[in-house]
Amino acid sequence: MAASPTRILLQTTITPTVDDWHIGRFSRLRDHLAGLDGVEVTARDRAVPGGRTDPVLGALDTSDFDQLWLFAVDVGDGLNTDECAAIGRFRKAGGGLMVTRDHMDLGSSVCTLGGVGAAHYFHSRNLDPDASRHARDDPFTTNIDWPNYHSGANGDFQTVELIGAPHPLYAGVSRLPSHPHEGAVGAPPEDPSARVVARGLSKTTRRPFNIAVAFEASADGGRALAESTFHHYCDYNLDPRDGCPSFVDEPPGDGMIRDPSAQAEALRYFENIARWLS
Repeated sequence: MAASPTRILLQTTITPTVDDWHIGRFSRLRDHLAGLDGVEVTARDRAVPGGRTDPVLGALDTSDFDQLWLFAVDVGDGLNTDECAAIGRFRKAGGGLMVTRDHMDLGSSVCTLGGVGAAHYFHSRNLDPDASRHARDDPFTTNIDWPNYHSGANGDFQTVELIGAPHPLYAGVSRLPSHPHEGAVGAPPEDPSARVVARGLSKTTRRPFNIAVAFEASADGGRALAESTFHHYCDYNLDPRDGCPSFVDEPPGDGMIRDPSAQAEALRYFENIARWLS
């Protein structure tokens, strides 16, 4: 008898919005995962606005999904209490969880998630406990405040520093897509299952910053990953010719186009996550 497929839900925290980071802007990720042996992918935006309970997120714990990859692209209202509770029950039952956001307060609704939510630091909620990091890193996009680590232009790549014992997430991966203003993550000190596994380096201040926090399976639930920015997964960051919302005004780079091996590493990273979370 064939093994059951791994069912992955790729989910944003906004309703379908053409000029925003809707789920269609993650099509390269979707197609790559769907092409892996033994993987089935569902990719969707919210069916209802924030505040109302989405029928899929609100019943995630009773679904047949094995993993949730949550792209928090909202401005703070992307998840409600019922949805967070369902996601919590999903992980408690062994479901795998990848949660990512972006700069400042973008995606701050994930703060209300237990466990993995505590790994995400924002400007107005769940601030980084290191007060020295409450300062702008990217000086160029003046309408975006901290956290906003400048790892490079959209469309370029950054070198990743592995922390501690090399994590399976980064097997064969030393580069990821860069972004001018990444968010902040850290291992919650009260959670022994969590550790920082990868770090980036600011191109403006030369300050290291955390990229990824991995949570091992424990009595609290399945494996999980907290990531500094959803731009590691965007079509635009893999190939800027795919386009972006009109509010993005920083000039893109072309490193990912000029060096296809860097894009191949990003795709390998996506596969590593899918395999590890299960």
